[in-house]
Amino acid sequence: MAARSQLGEFELIVLLALLRTGEDAYGVPIARVIEEITEREVGIGSVYAALERLQQKGMVTSSVGNPTPERGGRAKRYFRVTRAGLQQARKTRKALVALWQGLPQLEGGKA
Repeated sequence: MAARSQLGEFELIVLLALLRTGEDAYGVPIARVIEEITEREVGIGSVYAALERLQQKGMVTSSVGNPTPERGGRAKRYFRVTRAGLQQARKTRKALVALWQGLPQLEGGKA
C-alpha cells in the first residue's frame, strides 16, 4: 500500500515513540514512552487507533506473537516502522525545523 504523506500530530508522536521503543514494540511500552516524554496521559486505545491509521498509511507493519498464559491466552500485536514511515518521520522533522527557524521568541529569546 502506498504511504500517504500526511501525519496527524498524535500519529507522529506514536511513530516517534515506536522508533524510540525499538523494533517489534507493542502498545503498552509505546504508551509509556509517550507519557514519559510528553508528560501527558494517553489511553492505550488511542495508541492502538493511531497505530492502525499508521498501518493503513503504510508507515508501520504489525505481526501477532504467540498467545501467552499471562495474557489470558491472548497474543501481543507487535509493530515495526517501515521504510516509508522512517522517510515520513525525517520529512516531517525537516519541515518542523524549518518552521521553528526564525522564531526567536520560541527558541528561548525574548517574547
